[in-house]
Amino acid sequence: QVQLQESGPGLVKPSETLSLTCIVSGGSLTPKYHAWSWSRQSPGKGLDWIGSIDYEGDTYYSPSLKSRTSISRDTSKNQFSLQLSSVTPEDTAIYYCANYYGGHYAYWGRGTQVTVSS
Repeated sequence: QVQLQESGPGLVKPSETLSLTCIVSGGSLTPKYHAWSWSRQSPGKGLDWIGSIDYEGDTYYSPSLKSRTSISRDTSKNQFSLQLSSVTPEDTAIYYCANYYGGHYAYWGRGTQVTVSS
C-alpha cells in the first residue's frame, strides 16, 4: 500500500518561498508511467492542480503558476518536493501530494495547511 505524507512549514511570509516535501512509502518514484503531483485547495474553492513530476523526472506545471513553481525529486529518499516562490495570501491553501497512474489519482496524502501571512 502506497502512502504519501506532506511535510513543511505551516506559515510562510509574503514574498517568501513555500517549500513542501512529500515522502512516499510502500512504493517507488520510478515505476513506469507513474506521476507524482501537487494540488491545493484554497478556502471556498475547488482543488487546483499545481504540477507533476513523472517517473522519468520530467516536470509539468499549471500555466497559471508555472513562473513561480518548481517540482523536484530525490529518488534516494523516495520523496518529491514543491517550491512556490513569491507567495501572497492568495497562496493560502491546503496542499496535497498524490500519485497519478492509469488515468486517475491512485493515492493521496492527507494534506497540509499552509498559511501565507506576515
